[in-house]
This record gives sequence, C-alpha cells and structure tokens, in this order.
Amino acid sequence: MEKKQIERCLGLLNDALAKLDVRGEVCLYGGAVMCLVYGARPSTKDVDGIFQPTSILREAIAKIGHEHGLAPDWLNDAVKGFVVGHPKHLFLELSHLRVFVPEPDYLLAMKALSARADGTDRDDIKYLIRQLGLKGAEDVFSILKQYYPNEQVRPATQFFVQELFDQT
Repeated sequence: MEKKQIERCLGLLNDALAKLDVRGEVCLYGGAVMCLVYGARPSTKDVDGIFQPTSILREAIAKIGHEHGLAPDWLNDAVKGFVVGHPKHLFLELSHLRVFVPEPDYLLAMKALSARADGTDRDDIKYLIRQLGLKGAEDVFSILKQYYPNEQVRPATQFFVQELFDQT
C-alpha cells in the first residue's frame, strides 16, 4: 500500500466509526510508519497496528478491504505479540479516529530485534539509525535493551547491526 492509499483507508475507517458513533484509536508500526510518517519508502505490503475497540475496528477493516479490493486484514494486529510499553505521539486526529505512531527509537528497537535481512528492513533500520544520529552498533543495542531488557540479543542480530555500521 502506498502512502495515499493508507491515508485514504484511514479516512474510510474514520467514516465507518462515525457511522457507528464510536471513537477508535490505532497505533501504527513497521513499514506503514516508514512510508506514511518518514517517507522513507514508497509503500508497504500491509499496515501493522494495534487498535481499539478491537472487534468493531476489525469488522470495519474487513469491510473496507472487501469494498476496495484489499485483503480483509490490510490493517492487522499481528504485531501485538512483539509490542512492549513505549512512547508514542499523535500522528493524525480525525473526528472518530486517532492515529498514533511510536517514537523512532522504539521502531528501531522493534526492527533490530527481528533483524530480518530483507531489503526493506535493512533499509528501514539504516534510515532510523541516520534519523537518530547513532554512531555505532552499541548505540543500537543500548536502545534495544532499553525497550527489551529481558530479550537476549541473538548473534544474528548482532552481526546484522554491526554490518550496517561496517558498510558506512
């Protein structure tokens, strides 16, 4: 999904909530934030988020997907198993929908923890490192430990992050 399509779908989600006279909230993660907030990439395959009220939003999301030729879970909450407490800020406020995004350091921690070496994650992590002005791999590991203190940083993650700094 491209930025304009994500924005349009969030507007449609707001409209659906307005018809029900329900107020909802979404916190976006991953590629959607990289595309929508930072303009770091042109698109994302889906929109990851945590939303409430969950059942009402899930129904509205599926309906929008059906009506507009999208997957029924174009906005999905599969990321919820990886999210821990973190700072976020309001990105968009509509009449019935508030959209939040995490601070860039938290987004970096999430992406570094997964350490998927595919093109988009690698590029996203490099972008966030530049955005945050980080100077070395230890800066990334420090942020990662701040949010995920009980997670063991896998050797693959260590090598992946170190390689990013070795390439510059």
